[in-house]
Order: sequence, then C-alpha cells, then structure tokens
Amino acid sequence: MAVTRQQFEDAISRYWGVKDTQYEISAIRDAVGAGTSGAVRGGLHFDAIAALLGKFFLDAGYPPADIRISKKQHLELPGHYRPQKQWDVVVAHGNTLVAAFELKALGAGTDGKGFGKNYNNRIEEALGSAVDLQRAALADLYPGEKPWLGYFFIMEDHAKSRRPTNLARGAFPVENIWHNTSYQDRFGIFCERLMAEGLYDSVCYLTSSASDPRPTEPVPSLDWRHFAAAINARISYLAELGLPHNSNTTLF
Repeated sequence: MAVTRQQFEDAISRYWGVKDTQYEISAIRDAVGAGTSGAVRGGLHFDAIAALLGKFFLDAGYPPADIRISKKQHLELPGHYRPQKQWDVVVAHGNTLVAAFELKALGAGTDGKGFGKNYNNRIEEALGSAVDLQRAALADLYPGEKPWLGYFFIMEDHAKSRRPTNLARGAFPVENIWHNTSYQDRFGIFCERLMAEGLYDSVCYLTSSASDPRPTEPVPSLDWRHFAAAINARISYLAELGLPHNSNTTLF
C-alpha cells in the first residue's frame, strides 16, 4: 500500500507529541527490527517520520534488514573528512546505498532564542553531511549504484520564525535575496539551493507547531508530494537495475 498524505500529516503530529492520530508506527518499527523504543533526534521525536520513510522501501520489497531507522540498528555511514557520520534513516542493499536521510528541525526553544542560536548550525550540518558523503562516494567507499540523499526539515511555525530578521553590517554586502527575510524564508532559499546544486537528491521543507501540527509547505517544489515522488523514482530506478535482488515487487 502506498504511503498516503494522511500518514504524512499524522507523522508530523506525532513529532509534536500529539497522540490522537490514526497512523500507527509500531508495526513498521517491528517489521524493520527497530523495536518499540525509538531514538530521540534533536530533542523531539522523529520516530514516526523515520518509520514512514522506511515504509516506502518496505512496501517496495526491500528486506527489513536493509532498512535502518533507529540508533541501535547502526546508522553510521563512512565519510571522507571524518571516519563516520550517523544519519537518521539508512537503506542499504548489497553494496548500494539505496538512500540516506537527514531529519532535522529548528524551533524557538524554551527561551525563544532557538532560531538565532541554531540557524547557522543547521545550515552547516546539512552542507557538511552531504559534501562528506559525496566525497566518500568519489573515493569508492560506496561501490554500488550512486548513493541517494534526502533531507527532511521542520521549521517551527512561530512569531519569531515568521518575522523578518535584521542582518549584521559586515565587511561586504549581503546578497539582495537575503534582505527583509524571516528564518522561514531563509531556510526555503537554502533548501532550494541544496537541490539546485545537487547536494541532496530531494528535500522536504515544512513549517508546523505543537498548537497546529498540520504542516505548511512554503516552497511548492520542496513539498511532501515532490519528496515522495523522488523517493518512489529512486525505488523505480533501482528496480529497473534489478534491486532489490530476489524481490517479487513489480512496478506496474
């Protein structure tokens, strides 16, 4: 059964701790061997989202052992500028890194200053993870088909993330596109550039909050529909090449 929009929205609700959702993730966790105690990422639970991403590959016929969605399943992948980096969802079949996902978020924090404190950190993390793994692939650390990378980001919808933020007066002028922008605007620009420059194969960028979990997707090309389509395209591409091996999955 295909992953649905409702399952996506329910997974976002679970991220914020909303319990009265229809989507139940325990069956997927059990199927991929992750058990019932999910890992806490970034201070909030990405478990439901990780399980939902895993479902794409489970439904496509990948063996459960190929799909890793929790820390105890060993999510580390080799890098070039460091020995290893822990990703958030890893799908590996034989010598091919089928997909690796970064799941990140940015929120106000308890003091309301989280956006200013952590915005640059999120930018640097996303860039570093992609460049490190791509360079490792060039060094033949991933000998199968070219690795596929996905980036999933939740920006807390908050007055301070919606409000335009001043830029510091530096030694050189800032590019015009950044003027009079909020943190939400800036992250949209950043994610569009990640895609345009091929650092990630697909990006999903959304805003949401505990008081209103229903996701808003500020950039149409970075919405869930495009993200899911890119995952399915990756699965179809590898299926044409015979992956996963010994699968009875058909494309039509």
